[in-house]
Amino acid sequence: MLSFGAESVVFQFAIKNLKIKIYRTIILPVVLYGCETWSLTLREERRLRVFEYRVLRRIFGPRRDEVTGEWRKLHNEELNNLYSLPNIVRVVKSRIMRLTGNVARVGEGRGVCRALLVKPEGKKPLERPRHRWEDNIKMDLQEVECRFMDWIELAQDRGRWWALVNAVMNLRVA
Repeated sequence: MLSFGAESVVFQFAIKNLKIKIYRTIILPVVLYGCETWSLTLREERRLRVFEYRVLRRIFGPRRDEVTGEWRKLHNEELNNLYSLPNIVRVVKSRIMRLTGNVARVGEGRGVCRALLVKPEGKKPLERPRHRWEDNIKMDLQEVECRFMDWIELAQDRGRWWALVNAVMNLRVA
């Protein structure tokens, strides 16, 4: 028979697992709805990470410091160790890469591919150019150290493209 302390630990563990399951099945799909079409900037990536860390801090709760005995919030590194699944930015980037491969394989005759590959004509505004979806694809390919310049040709080989999508998903972001 379990003692009162052991039952409490098992119950807390079950509650945390349930909260993580709720986060992954209800909250994440709502937050990430349509994320395949986003053109992520560093500011948006930071905001997504802050959101995820806030949720994980609520799930895992505070920790008691062994030295001082005071309660404190968990640090980001501790949250990354406790939550072993890919972080929210990696999920978004892998979904973008998945959609990119599908769009590249449909062919240039379809409207979705033409919308992706169109080069606007006319004068550009004087300010800094906007971050495009294609720029994100190229940056993500550089992150996984794939310097293949023609990503559309690379996406035609479904096996190699899925290997890249999985590589993007499994990168750890601090």
